[in-house]
Amino acid sequence: MNSDFKFKNNLDLTLELPFSEHVEELRQRSFQLFWVVICLTCLAFIEVKFLVQILELPISNVKFFQLSPGEYFLSTVKISICAGILFGSPFALSQILLFLLPGLTKDERKIVLPLLIGSLILFCCGLLFSYYFLIPAALTFFLNYSDDVIEPLWSFDQYFEFILVLFYSTGLAFQIPIIQIVLGLLNIVSAKQMLNSWRYVILGSTIIGAILTPSTDPLTQLLLSGAILILYFSGVGLLFLIKN
Repeated sequence: MNSDFKFKNNLDLTLELPFSEHVEELRQRSFQLFWVVICLTCLAFIEVKFLVQILELPISNVKFFQLSPGEYFLSTVKISICAGILFGSPFALSQILLFLLPGLTKDERKIVLPLLIGSLILFCCGLLFSYYFLIPAALTFFLNYSDDVIEPLWSFDQYFEFILVLFYSTGLAFQIPIIQIVLGLLNIVSAKQMLNSWRYVILGSTIIGAILTPSTDPLTQLLLSGAILILYFSGVGLLFLIKN
């Protein structure tokens, strides 16, 4: 009786050990990622003036001011944290891959790895699209609208929050092809069904463009809506290629 009881306990420990090892590995990788982001945030804070100059490049004929003595300092802390998270995302992706790889089959690796890498590339493309197209278009619209009436003096903190919302909303919008491919691979929605819903997609992209853009100007909304449509139909095309 005792030997059977010991055997069952040892069997339970053997079965539970891999899960505990996975939890420990996840904890260690999360800890490493945390410190990498902290170090990158500190480095960004040291060079924060350079980052501020980059953020001010899309607009040149505006003077910035701070509403309170500590406003600019708090803004630079926010910029440093966001920069640390952004520059730490490739390391985060590598940690996710290293954690998932041992438990994936060969066929699953062929799907998961390109999806994760593609997601990171699309997010970076979204940031670049926002920086070079959406932000200049929105700022130019507002400046032209108030031209010869109001002198452009902007709060730097509010300006940064405006840019930050555009950055992350565009980066998330650029994940649409990844979501489509996942839904298609899970057989939730087929590529043909996605293509047949093009009318609803056009309406939805217009609504999403209006919601995600913090500015109310039509040009920025049209740019984002157009980008969403291109991404959506690109996702449909990729799903067709993967499935066939």
